[in-house]
Amino acid sequence: MSRGCSGNLQDATREKLRKLNSLRGREVLPGEFWDVVAVTAADGSQREAYELQIREKVERKELPLGAQYKVFSDPPGCKIGNGGSTLYALQQLNDICGKALSELRIILIHAGGFSQRLPSASALGKIFMPLPLGEPIYQMLELKLAMYVDFPSNMKPGVLVTCADDVELYSIPEEESVRFDKPGFTALAHPSPLSVGTTHGVFVLDPRGRRPSLEMENASCLRFLHKPSVDRMRDSGAVCRERGGFLPMSDGEFVYTDSTYYMDFDAAKLLLNLLNELGPLSCEIDAYGDFLQALGPKATIEYTKNTSNVTKEEASLVEVRQKIFHQLRGTPLNVVLLNNSKFYHMGTASEFLFHLTEDGAFRSELGLLPSAFSVNVGGSVSGCCVVHSVLAPSCCVGAGSVVEHSRLEAGASVGGGSIVSSCWVSSGLSVPAGAFMHTLCVNHREQVGFVTVFFGIKDDLKRSVASPAYLGELQFFGFSLAKCLSRWGMENESLGFSGDAASCSLWSARLFPVCSEQRSSFSASLGMLQAVLSGSPCHAPRDAALMSMQDCLQRKNLEEMLKLKRRLRRDIQQAQLSI
Repeated sequence: MSRGCSGNLQDATREKLRKLNSLRGREVLPGEFWDVVAVTAADGSQREAYELQIREKVERKELPLGAQYKVFSDPPGCKIGNGGSTLYALQQLNDICGKALSELRIILIHAGGFSQRLPSASALGKIFMPLPLGEPIYQMLELKLAMYVDFPSNMKPGVLVTCADDVELYSIPEEESVRFDKPGFTALAHPSPLSVGTTHGVFVLDPRGRRPSLEMENASCLRFLHKPSVDRMRDSGAVCRERGGFLPMSDGEFVYTDSTYYMDFDAAKLLLNLLNELGPLSCEIDAYGDFLQALGPKATIEYTKNTSNVTKEEASLVEVRQKIFHQLRGTPLNVVLLNNSKFYHMGTASEFLFHLTEDGAFRSELGLLPSAFSVNVGGSVSGCCVVHSVLAPSCCVGAGSVVEHSRLEAGASVGGGSIVSSCWVSSGLSVPAGAFMHTLCVNHREQVGFVTVFFGIKDDLKRSVASPAYLGELQFFGFSLAKCLSRWGMENESLGFSGDAASCSLWSARLFPVCSEQRSSFSASLGMLQAVLSGSPCHAPRDAALMSMQDCLQRKNLEEMLKLKRRLRRDIQQAQLSI
């Protein structure tokens, strides 16, 4: 992409941020903003957490006022995927709004799930991840609203569907706008290398009427492919070969991949009818692969039997997909080709670190700061990112690290490529490089306790083994979990595994001591981590109960976590006033 194209992207992004800033904290006019901002949650507990945080943000005037902010949780039972969440959210909106639903402009942000690949976002939600941007400071919720701030005034009533852990940046000519005024579905599409297409959705476009090399085009989609092979892209006619100033592929070959899509009210009614036909869901549905593959004049039913990309195949999946296909068949799929655009995913620890500390393009396009809403007096913080934190003099944060919602006392240090989240680091303590450390407030024995979980940035918390006998196959900071237990003087039985294969994972292993203070919790866990790295023994505090990350979420004390953040906010504001 040329410097001119990149500059266009930067200017367009800054203008969107400016527009949202002008709306924050004031009553919006009709048509100026979304009528409803809906967020999905995995369960009732997560819904309550989201509602409380949104309520606080509205009270602090960090969001536009006058819109309805709603959180909808998935029903109890099996996982239903973001497609199932879409269906249930539409049903609940219909129950609340009735006939008025057909007149509303709604953004539906999928934020359910427990963020196992970025656990610092697990308790409070990835939609509330802080970013080094804005005043008051932005979280992912504000960033999503900013990137789509122009959409409500250019769309017919309907629903825009998006996810909480990705960011789409784009530029279009000043005299044009992204419009959602066609019947059926309208999706945003981004030019991407063929290798990216294998992990995303890919559009097969109708070549008639195409005008290449424009910043934005409107096209019709013949069919949608979900995570196709390169050969399938070629055979289906998805590969484009135009060369234009806004298209970043040097070899001239690329595909258009998916991100966010809109459905008009008639299409939303089809999905409401679908849920009535399906009844209670017993399998995961994908809001992209299972809905969009049914659209377009060349869509066929064959995809319904392809379960190669499914994490867990349920017996009812094929039947449910076939009902989706028959319900949506014949519905148009329109595509807005954003030829000067970029898609960023923020859902893993590695991606989070890279985009906030190393990705110069992303940082410049968004105007991210190395330190935002933080106090740092004389410390060394080059090449890192510090957000909503207080760092005492002589602290040192290594390049490629993120410190958020934390306090670091004098002489504390953080090694490179680490995440320190919601922690209180005592004087002189050193966090190793490549470490993830995150403190949570939990309910324990009718009191508030603190648990600091720690992992390697690249540890796979979702991987499970068949039984505790195979703990040696779970890698913890590059060591087998069995070896780590030996360092800590723990027995397999203390981990609390139930015998169910799905429970034998780092996510569910009871490794982390419960302490009475935030500071002592961090010190105890850091000692255990350093013991693993040094090869010396270190036991958890005497008589301390042990919890897993999974336990922490089940017993989290949300109000106490938010109280700690409020105290931190007050201390930062007081320090800024005294400067």
